[in-house]
This record gives sequence, structure tokens and C-alpha cells, in this order.
Amino acid sequence: MSENEKLIADLIRENPFISQQELSEAVGLSMSSIANIISGLIKKEYILGKAYVLNETNPIICIGGANVDRKFYAKHVITHETSNPVKSSTSVGGVARNIAENLGRLGEEVILLSARGNDSEWKEIYDLSSPFMNLEHVAAFEHSSTGSYTAVLDKNGDLSIAVADMDIYENITPELLIKNSHILRKAKCVIADLNCPSETIDFLCSFTSKHHIPLAIIPVSVPKMNRLPKSLNAVSWLIVNKDETESYMNMIMNDKKDWEEAVKKWLKLGVKNVIVTNGSKGVMAGGENGEIYYFPAIETPKVVDVTGAGDSFCSGVIYSWLQKKELDHIIKSGLVNAHKTIMSKYTVRQELSQKQFILDMEEM
Repeated sequence: MSENEKLIADLIRENPFISQQELSEAVGLSMSSIANIISGLIKKEYILGKAYVLNETNPIICIGGANVDRKFYAKHVITHETSNPVKSSTSVGGVARNIAENLGRLGEEVILLSARGNDSEWKEIYDLSSPFMNLEHVAAFEHSSTGSYTAVLDKNGDLSIAVADMDIYENITPELLIKNSHILRKAKCVIADLNCPSETIDFLCSFTSKHHIPLAIIPVSVPKMNRLPKSLNAVSWLIVNKDETESYMNMIMNDKKDWEEAVKKWLKLGVKNVIVTNGSKGVMAGGENGEIYYFPAIETPKVVDVTGAGDSFCSGVIYSWLQKKELDHIIKSGLVNAHKTIMSKYTVRQELSQKQFILDMEEM
């Protein structure tokens, strides 16, 4: 047993009915970490019976991509059709996984539902992600590769081109979710990215409506916008960018008037709350009351890496919304988290915590 496993086992021995929350407070680890440790103890047969502690909680469930991110930073202006000198780095990513880590670092209990291969890439993802989320419900598929995303960033830190191997996520089927329906029913919120097949998004809309569970949908790219259902009545939050909106709505956003019209079009499809982001120009948001609000982006003097900024924005929004904050605070939470992430070399900034986030909000 590891030191943490021994500590948890001793506490359970003293009080077999101790809750996950009490274990978390006693040892200073997140509830997701506690759940992973207990699952490990059961597999090693140090604990007999079911992982009862999971039944006491209402986690946020993130469904979608969990992959390895490879980034190449151009040293000079990129020249096409020839070799370019770069610096490189490897980290873990995936929209659903990134959002899960942000929320886990903010103290939320998070479960990730995804698909993976049996390979070294998954081991890297597991090692770096497990402190912040429960990964026991990620399904393994033989003879498949864990998802990967490769980005080339120009000398200013902006994305030049990206390629993605995401075929594994076609295995996130309604059947896979039905197998996990016992945990889905207990979710206080479900967040799905569009790495999931369209039939899976349809299933989630039906399931969350039936069980009165808030659903947030986060697109991942323009080509996957066709996975959105025609009716968005089940969707509590849709957070989408300018390019994705233009593609889906078959329109061009030339100015603020077009931007505002795009928000209205999304609301007409039934979504309860929508945000259309537009990079450094800020965001436009609309809600069930039909009101449209504009929020400027926070000026960032030094952009280190934009990768993960959108995911951190979504995380800040959902986090504050679940705390029942007002809209201006909700949007500010997303903008602040994105701003701080852009100034970090990490896809999910390493200093993020509930305490740090409060300080960041006060600073802005």
C-alpha cells in the first residue's frame, strides 16, 4: 500500500461508515482522489464490497475527449512546404478532460466518462489527471489508440495548424452511457464535448431532460458542429466560438450587430443560455429572458499559449453558474480563468485552486 492508501484504509477501519467528504477533509485530498484510492484498495482486495462512498455524492460528469497534446512552437515566422525550427512539449488535454481538471482544481468532485486505448499515452493521462477527477469510468478498447492532438503555434503563440486523431471517441456510444446510467442519474451537471457522436449527444439531451439534470455542450471544432441536435431545448449552456457559429448558422459575423443576431439565433433553437466567444474581442451572452449582453475580453499583455483558454473559460462559467452567481460574475469568472491560462505555458494552469481563483477574481 502507498502512504495515502494506508491512511485511507486506517480511517475506514476506524469508521466503516465514514463519508468521502469526511475522508477528503481528514487527509487533505480532493474527493475525486479519494474515490480513485478507494477503487484501488477494492481492486487490491484490501477493502471488500462496493465503493459505497460514490453513492453519497452528486458529481459533475464530463463526457468526451481525453488525449495527449503535442505542441510545437515555431522559433521564426512559419514557412510552408519546408522544415521549420521549433521547440516542442507534450502534455495531456482533451476538451472534456481539460474542463474536468479545471473544475477538480477548483474543488469540485468530477467524474470523466471517455474512451481510451491500452497504451503509454493513457498511462500519462491517468497519472496527470487522477489527482483531480475520477477516471474509473473511462472505457478501455483493445487495438485502439488513445486520442492525440498536435498543434503548431506561430512565434506569437497563436495556433497555426492542428491535427487530431480522435477516432477512439466514436466508442462513446449511448450504450456506454447506459452502462453508467447509475452515476449519470446522480450528476449535478453533465458537460459534454462534441468529440461524442451525434447519437450520444441526442441520448444525453433525452436523459438529462428526463432526470432534470443541467446539460452543457461544448463544441470542439467547426467540422463537428453537425453533431449538435436540431433542438437545443435540453441544453442549459452552449459555449461556442465565432467560427463554429458562422459555420453552423451559415452566416458571417462582421460586426457587433451580426454577433448579437447570432446569439438570438442560438436562443431560438431552444438553448437556455448561450455564449458566443470572439477571441480578444470578448464574448456575447444571451439567456432565457431574451436579453443580450456584451463583455470585453481582459487585455493580456503577454500571450504565452492560447491552448486551453477556451476550456478554462467554459470551466469558470460552469463553476460560477453552479454556485448560482449573477450573469456578470459568471462571465467574468470565465474571462479571468481564460486570461490567466493564456499567460501560462500549461493547458490547465498549475496554480489554479479555489483559493487562487478567489484572489484572481478580486485582482480583476
